[in-house]
Amino acid sequence: MFVMELSYTAPLESVEEQMDAHIAWLDGYYAAGVFLASGRKVPRDGGVILAGGVSRAEIERIAAEDPFAVAGVCTYAITEFIATKTSADLSTVRENPIV
Repeated sequence: MFVMELSYTAPLESVEEQMDAHIAWLDGYYAAGVFLASGRKVPRDGGVILAGGVSRAEIERIAAEDPFAVAGVCTYAITEFIATKTSADLSTVRENPIV
């Protein structure tokens, strides 16, 4: 599972210009079952996406496709973690690591 943290690198006006395309990009990966939750950070200097079911290389490719990244208005920090405990709603992404 991945935590994808976006940090804005441009003024909010520039971010807003890409918002419709960013939302369409999000919707596509929600429909594909990759994105599990997303939203703005507080204060509003970026956002966070929880994702699962893909490899590290794939999540990096997905992040690079984000219209925010393409337009140069954000950067990504991606943290991979093993979700060994989840709510019942997220049980399908729970992982049992080999120890």
